[in-house]
Amino acid sequence: MPFPGPGRYNAAMAKAPNKSKSPSSTIALNKKARHDFHIEERFEAGLVLEGWEVKSLRAGKVQLVDSYVIVKNGEAFLFGCLITPLLTASTHIQPDATRTRKLLLHRDQLDKLIGAVERKGYALIPTAMYWSHGRAKLEIGLAKGKKEFDKRATLKDRDWQRQKQRILKHG
Repeated sequence: MPFPGPGRYNAAMAKAPNKSKSPSSTIALNKKARHDFHIEERFEAGLVLEGWEVKSLRAGKVQLVDSYVIVKNGEAFLFGCLITPLLTASTHIQPDATRTRKLLLHRDQLDKLIGAVERKGYALIPTAMYWSHGRAKLEIGLAKGKKEFDKRATLKDRDWQRQKQRILKHG
């Protein structure tokens, strides 16, 4: 295709406008949770946050790795979740990166979680944090801890599945 010359516009040469994909609704994942626990049931909980925390979540400055959920006095709380404050946070507040945050759940969900944790020996592990209709939500997994041999079996099974896919792909 010849060059159209100066001042002439060729639609074929123009670049298509950059359409940015909508931002992912996922804020953070706790990949270690699936490795260390058998997650049997999942619940969605709201979070009670301060303004600086919401800004940090939008910037993706959150870690769920060492966090856990405790049910106390009929309420659920998130412990150990690290939300790093932004440098542009207001000067008149003192942000606490690992403060205890209250979780918002329905009463029947709370009753079910209390029964499972106290009677059956389950743990409550945060598995993911994401945006839902402009609000931060936390996915909580009702989980039992894995033994070391379970972890090895999971890794062995995952490697076998990967190898099987390679064999099927290459023939």
